[in-house]
Amino acid sequence: MKIVITGVTRGLGRALAEEFIRGGHTVIGCGRGAEGILDLRFAHAAPQDFSVVDVAEPTKVEMWAERVIGIHGAPDFLINNAALMNVPAPLWKVPAQEFSKLIDVNIKGVANVIRAFVPDMIKAKKGVIVNLSSGWGRSVSPEVAPYCASKWAIEGLTKALAEELPEGMAAIPLNPGVIDTDMLRQAWSDGAASYPKAEVWAKKAADFIVRLGPKENGQSISVGGFED
Repeated sequence: MKIVITGVTRGLGRALAEEFIRGGHTVIGCGRGAEGILDLRFAHAAPQDFSVVDVAEPTKVEMWAERVIGIHGAPDFLINNAALMNVPAPLWKVPAQEFSKLIDVNIKGVANVIRAFVPDMIKAKKGVIVNLSSGWGRSVSPEVAPYCASKWAIEGLTKALAEELPEGMAAIPLNPGVIDTDMLRQAWSDGAASYPKAEVWAKKAADFIVRLGPKENGQSISVGGFED
């Protein structure tokens, strides 16, 4: 299968990309970090395809999607994984610029990628859009209000999208569970170390994701076994 995934340079995105490739799938990924993208290019030859793209920049996302679709066609899976975490603090102490950047990536970035890829998926009459949510998209915690807000938005955005797609397609908000990543360490510091590593999670999550389809359209799904 052809899988487009954002935020592939580290964390869950990198682990998923590696596991999908091991499973024989074609991965088309993007990330903001040029060094991480170069690492992936050196490690994985064509048809794997990795580009430096900031999902918060709609014009660049559109140019990336146009090139990807021209080469690979419409993806079978579109996975919106790229996201930022705010520096933990009470909401009134989170700087406006930090809040705005998080919203630009976590919400607007998802919309930018959907706008760029989904029309061609609809033309192909197939495809699954998986938007990475969070336990904090279904509950809350202090000092991560901006992140919670963004993931609650992803839940609503994805469920609305699910009602707009033609039959045979799906949009699914997916809670990956609690995984030891740089993002979790930013929120919980060393407390994240007691949770599974991204590579361990991906061994189960990659197969779980590619089995999702129209019957899960609009459902809030979690990768089993990794919830707190």
